[in-house]
Amino acid sequence: MQTRAPLLVGRDAELTELTRSLSGTRAGRGGAAFLVGEAGIGKSRLAAMATGRAFDSGMRVLRGRGSTIGPMVPFRPLTEALLSLFRGGEPFEDSELGPYRPVLGRLIPEWAAGAPPQPVSLVVLAEAVLRLLSVAGRGRGCLLVLEDLHDADAETLAVVEYLSDNLDLQPIMLLATIRGEPGAALDLARASEQRRTGKLLELRRLDRVQVRAMAASCLEMPGAEVADEVVQRLWVDSAGNPFIVEELLHGLVSNGLLVPSGDGWQVVGPLRTEVPAAVVRSIANRTDRLGPQGRMLLSVAAVLGHRFPLSVVRKVADIDDRGLLSHLHAGVAAQLVTPDEPAPDWYAFRHPLTAEALLSQLTPIDRTELSSKAADAVLELHPTLPGHWCQLVASLRLDAGEDAAAGRLFAEAGRRALRDGAAGSAITLLDKANRLLTRKLDARIRADILESLLPALAEAGHFERAFQLAGKLADLDGDGLDVRRRAALHTRLAKVAYLAGRPSNGAEQVAAARALLGDQPADEDTAPVDVVAAYLELDTPRPDRLTRAEALARRAVAAAERSEQPVVACEAWELLGIIAREHDISQAMSCLEKAKQLGEQHQLPMQRAYAMMRLAGIDWLSTADTGSLERARQEALRIGAITMAYNADAIIALHTVLGGDFDLATQRIAACGESATRLQLSSIVRYALMTKATLAAHQGRRREMDDALAEFREWGGEKSQELPLSFGLARVFCALLEENRELADKELAQALAFEAENPTTFHLAGRHGLDLLLGVLSGRFDWAQHREVSATPAGGMRWNRHFTELAGAVLYGREGKVEQAECAMAAAQQVGGAFPMARNLGLRLVAESAHTDGWGDPITWLRNAEEYFHRNGVTGTASACRALLRQVGVSVQQRRVGAEQVPSELRSVGVTVREYDVFRLLVERLGNKAIANRLHISPRTVEKHVASLIAKTQQPDREALSSYASAILAS
Repeated sequence: MQTRAPLLVGRDAELTELTRSLSGTRAGRGGAAFLVGEAGIGKSRLAAMATGRAFDSGMRVLRGRGSTIGPMVPFRPLTEALLSLFRGGEPFEDSELGPYRPVLGRLIPEWAAGAPPQPVSLVVLAEAVLRLLSVAGRGRGCLLVLEDLHDADAETLAVVEYLSDNLDLQPIMLLATIRGEPGAALDLARASEQRRTGKLLELRRLDRVQVRAMAASCLEMPGAEVADEVVQRLWVDSAGNPFIVEELLHGLVSNGLLVPSGDGWQVVGPLRTEVPAAVVRSIANRTDRLGPQGRMLLSVAAVLGHRFPLSVVRKVADIDDRGLLSHLHAGVAAQLVTPDEPAPDWYAFRHPLTAEALLSQLTPIDRTELSSKAADAVLELHPTLPGHWCQLVASLRLDAGEDAAAGRLFAEAGRRALRDGAAGSAITLLDKANRLLTRKLDARIRADILESLLPALAEAGHFERAFQLAGKLADLDGDGLDVRRRAALHTRLAKVAYLAGRPSNGAEQVAAARALLGDQPADEDTAPVDVVAAYLELDTPRPDRLTRAEALARRAVAAAERSEQPVVACEAWELLGIIAREHDISQAMSCLEKAKQLGEQHQLPMQRAYAMMRLAGIDWLSTADTGSLERARQEALRIGAITMAYNADAIIALHTVLGGDFDLATQRIAACGESATRLQLSSIVRYALMTKATLAAHQGRRREMDDALAEFREWGGEKSQELPLSFGLARVFCALLEENRELADKELAQALAFEAENPTTFHLAGRHGLDLLLGVLSGRFDWAQHREVSATPAGGMRWNRHFTELAGAVLYGREGKVEQAECAMAAAQQVGGAFPMARNLGLRLVAESAHTDGWGDPITWLRNAEEYFHRNGVTGTASACRALLRQVGVSVQQRRVGAEQVPSELRSVGVTVREYDVFRLLVERLGNKAIANRLHISPRTVEKHVASLIAKTQQPDREALSSYASAILAS
């Protein structure tokens, strides 16, 4: 007889589905499958069968499982699975992981060597795991098996959810087993099925026929020959649970109720079993055969959990190595325990029900005593309680009735989880500690817990829950807690409010902290309050927000330096650098250099990298050189700061747009936007969408620009600092390239109004450059405004300086100062060389004034601009250049290309390129004179084109033609 059925019974449909999924994975069409059912239903056995088929087909297989040791161990299933990647000896090329390799140091210890520990977004970590699995499965497919996902921590579930949503085009299959009990893992599986990103396979109990087949498989005989009474007893008492079927059958044979005979198996006496006591009894009988010491040894193991370390069991049982191994071997032979793969000195019960059955045999006093002894043993073996030992001892102390000790250990475990970036686990552990430590004498410890719990909740995005804890602060007021500690807690809540985008709530917490600290607070208390208040001011929409934020940041710097708080000082200096950028570049760089030096001096790599990125941004704005940005990006990647690197990518993408390399810009925007969207980095997504709109606008593609701006608004663009840029860099230039100066002025005025209402730290929206040029050309501005703008640091930024130089050239030309005008124009050409579109648009804008005032070479400028815009398909501006050349008496070759821009339904009826130019402007219901001015042709010519269009499109009149144009262009 075999104690386990050698054949998989009753799971043909599920196995077929898994086999089909494995085939798809090898072809690059990955996915997720969740095997769901009660304990003992056969999830692990079905997963093992699928694993075998994956091995046989040459796929790479990684396996891990959840654990019940302690409350939770962050990322245990994933760590176990990924470590198995390196145990098999197969070569693995990790260089392709790039910046994600250090991120994976959280899960693969060898990759964390030498790198400073940094908190990493769970989404970034999940993306890193996805890329690692993709590399592992390239050309062969990869199967990731995660068993007992219901016992996994919140962070593992978050990574699993991310993986299941992003496997469709990867050579990766995720296979997880989950108990069919309410919980986060089951919710995840059902949600995945609803989103059609995963398959949920619920394993049903076996029917009577299948129970017979399983019994026949174990007894190694034909199904028809299994005694009906045996099948009936197994069927009734097991309720179709395969594990219980096997356990009951094993009990019948072991107890001599079912014995072998010449004709197979024979029943001896009445068959008596009970459910669920039958399983408990079966396991109890098998442990009894191990003797008192063997039974006690397994009871100790059960107290420790499904998996247990031999060192602790040996200590509690007070047994030597020889005796321990002897009893373990007997337990393995009795099918009770099995060696656990990850470590040689760890064992596990064959099934969770085994440990549960053993615990049910202990009296409350016995369990309390064993839990206390086990906790003492772990503490003696591991005095500092590293890693998961802290959670295990906390759980054991709780089982032993030692609530205060358990609460302190849960608090410590929670703080460790938070430092490791495992916010979900930290919340669970700290919350448990908070509930256990409710007495007044524990006020200081509960304050410690809240100080850790508040940022943990903020990191996990549970802002409402964090604000609910504000009531806990009032509870501590009467517990004798020091006012400084209470103020620190309010400061933490203020930081939570800042992260949540609630400046008014943050201001309330800052006020509460200040009230507690009194009139003469110590520097070490005021510095954290002031720096949080400064950042809150920066997010509060009002005209003087920059001034107020600067004053608070300067005060925070002074207090932080006096009280030696380098992190606070770094944050404050960085904020000062951001604010100073508008009015004093050298001062801004000095502030950021101080933040950088502090980061280096106190080994704060994240703060140092942020300062480097800000400095690189200033260098780019000043010179249009991305070298510093690239170096800062590499530093961010080196320390695993993926978000910071994507921020650099977004700026470099905008630089590529302004530099006129539109094809490369398209690729960079797509790559940055896709990654930022996947990681839910809202600010970077908005910046990428603003850049995408700018890309379309600088090519005269209004529809594409409008689409990008619509998506920009969906991501909160209407209340963002990028809003003025969306007008000043996108909408204004699109209108200028459409030769619609009136609309351009309107859009630019809107950008400036947004900046005045809510000052921004971005400086390319037009206030310091383009607005000056357009104002000078229209006669609104003169030298007074020119001197004012040129004197600002923002006016000296290279993009803006191009327009200020052009404005100066026009003003000199009007005064008849030809030499000065031409010098200013040469300077504008040199500065604008980095921005081909803006440079040629500037030539077109300035040429009319230069011709009128008699300076420069407007004919050459217009020819160059016409050539550029014609080559890039910007027909409106190219046509305007040709019209201006004709007006000054220059012969211009007619351009007949551009027919590909005319929609097919119009080309098919013979609409020409010039007629299509008129057709597009009919959408705005413009008259002939307005269209003529926009296209630089005569009203009579417009009238002829309109008549031709009515005839060709078979529209009854001009109004119908305008409606038809709207419909065509909208489609």
